[in-house]
Amino acid sequence: MDGTSLDPLPMTGPDFGVHGDDVEFVEVQPESKQEVLENKDVIVQRVHIDGLGRTKEDFLGYEIAELFTAKNLIDVMKKAHEAREKLLRLGIFRQVEVVIDTCQEEDALPNGLDVTFEVKEMRRLTGSYNTMVGNNEGSMVLGLKLPNLFGRAEKLTFQFSYGTKETSYGLSFFKPQPGYFERNFAINLYKVTGQFPWSSLRETDRGISTEINFPIWKTNHTLKWEGVWRELGCLARTASFAIREESGHSLKSSISHAMVIDTRNSTILPRQGFLLKVNQELAGYTGGDASFLKEDIEIQLNRRLFWDSVFSASLWGGLLIPIGEKPSCIADRFYLGGPTSVRGFSMYSIGPQSEGDYLGGEAYWAGGVHLYTPLPFRPGRGGFGDLFRTHFFLNAGNLCNLNYGEGPHAHLQKLAECIRWSYGAGIVLRLGNIARLELNYCIPMGVQSGDRYEYRNVLIAP
Repeated sequence: MDGTSLDPLPMTGPDFGVHGDDVEFVEVQPESKQEVLENKDVIVQRVHIDGLGRTKEDFLGYEIAELFTAKNLIDVMKKAHEAREKLLRLGIFRQVEVVIDTCQEEDALPNGLDVTFEVKEMRRLTGSYNTMVGNNEGSMVLGLKLPNLFGRAEKLTFQFSYGTKETSYGLSFFKPQPGYFERNFAINLYKVTGQFPWSSLRETDRGISTEINFPIWKTNHTLKWEGVWRELGCLARTASFAIREESGHSLKSSISHAMVIDTRNSTILPRQGFLLKVNQELAGYTGGDASFLKEDIEIQLNRRLFWDSVFSASLWGGLLIPIGEKPSCIADRFYLGGPTSVRGFSMYSIGPQSEGDYLGGEAYWAGGVHLYTPLPFRPGRGGFGDLFRTHFFLNAGNLCNLNYGEGPHAHLQKLAECIRWSYGAGIVLRLGNIARLELNYCIPMGVQSGDRYEYRNVLIAP
């Protein structure tokens, strides 16, 4: 969906039906017009949408229906603004303006109002060029989009992404449910080629996925089926024998469910709010040669403190259980370490490894506490200086493989052994609403044989 700023309602037109030069008219009927302007009881008699071309008018009726329940002028203005936001959220209009006027038709009631939405539709074909940042990687993204394909907010998108470690292209179709934009259906065709130097591994995925998104109370859910043909190969001639054993082709067919609760005021550098993500994936029962059950969870809490400082606490955890006698694939395992998880350690350089190549693990946990404070003496306060924050942190975590015949107590004991942790401080720069940049000095602790660590971490993440 194309993001559009939501401006206040434009107060254009005849000032809600009262013209400055209609002095005699106002003197004759002062009370009836005053009632409309002041409050009491009003009725929205008609809603017009001007500027429609290929958009089906009946589809928009769901977005504006609440207007007819308004009881007074303030309520009309509020619901008109909410309807405007819903129309913009559809991603099919470049511009939406609202005009509220007294009803002038023959059957007009003394307290009747007309609401008009003046819209400008998106072009049939649009293109975009932008950059994306995440997991300490940058990429260039080119896209072509056909918005409002059949007149009911459908969208067909082609996207090509070229990054430092990953190249991908895909074709996707998106269809929302009329009246409930959060309930939508999507189908995707894609090819992704990625490089994983910490494992001396190259992976190419060719797949198709379908997903349904829907809210329940304060939670958002995604049900997804994915079928992917995976090709694994060695990134370097020096790859270990364990990586060479993993090389080859595999087919994964899985069903997954994700639930998200997010009350944070910002996804980049939140100052308050709570985040909960729970994801389950079951592979093998719908075909393919990968069979496993995978669970992972993320919890984050942010709270404002004194002196404009923010305390943040996070916890992650995951478990991968192979089904059958076949061991898990390296492409399905968890990885830990680096500025996105346990700072002070190199990217994904914690846990099982073979000849310097990290193999991932079937169970992990990680957590961290952070304190973000203003820069000392507040240089540039009220301007550029407000984009910077000082950062103090403590991170910890562990990743390993489990013997599932030993029982839960043995699993917990293994995850509690050889804990890696680190602490340090740094500077955080907020890059608009796109990403944040961290420069941290870290003291790694609990380093085990084979782990790679570093005293300076640079993080670029959304």
